[in-house]
Amino acid sequence: MRKTWGALAVATLLQGVHAAELRATVRDEQGRPVRDAVVIAVAEVPPPRPRQRVEQIEQIDLEFVPGVKAILVGTPVSFPNRDDVRHHVYSFSQPKRFELPLYVGTPAQPILFDTPGVVTIGCNIHDWMVGYIYVSESPYFALTGSDGVTVLPSLPAGRYTFRVWHARMRLPEETTRRPADLSVAQGASLDWQIALKPELRVRRAPAPGQGGRY
Repeated sequence: MRKTWGALAVATLLQGVHAAELRATVRDEQGRPVRDAVVIAVAEVPPPRPRQRVEQIEQIDLEFVPGVKAILVGTPVSFPNRDDVRHHVYSFSQPKRFELPLYVGTPAQPILFDTPGVVTIGCNIHDWMVGYIYVSESPYFALTGSDGVTVLPSLPAGRYTFRVWHARMRLPEETTRRPADLSVAQGASLDWQIALKPELRVRRAPAPGQGGRY
């Protein structure tokens, strides 16, 4: 029976010695490219933890920008409001529950994301504003583009487990796990096919000046 989720279509390893580059492609059941899928590489031997800088998720035109962001666990994130209306950013997700009451500009303190997992963020004023923060236990990750492709460059030689996450995946992230030995690899190519739930979004309210301001 043909698998329609988490199926590894191709795995091609090219000989090398020091570092590897992973090229990943993620498609849906109909073979269409999947944008904003997070591809994660977890090394068998954990690498040193890099120093973290403050990342940002902005609010622009009553949307979170970017709508999906991947970060390393232990990363602080700031939420600047670039709109001329107030936002109330919050999350009830288990890995990080927080609340930034109504504000404009940039909050004084960023939020520290200290537990791996997926954090769904929203705005208590504008219900259609939804974003996702993928908090990775590994420093090796990347998001796919509109063509469903991404590249993780310069992976240190070694054994890895690769997996994929997307906000609309029907099955758990763990079903996409794929091991690969890059100890003598210069490059690798992995393809996944995942089943997605329909996209359901709250309808946007009229823009500021066309029916009210908050």
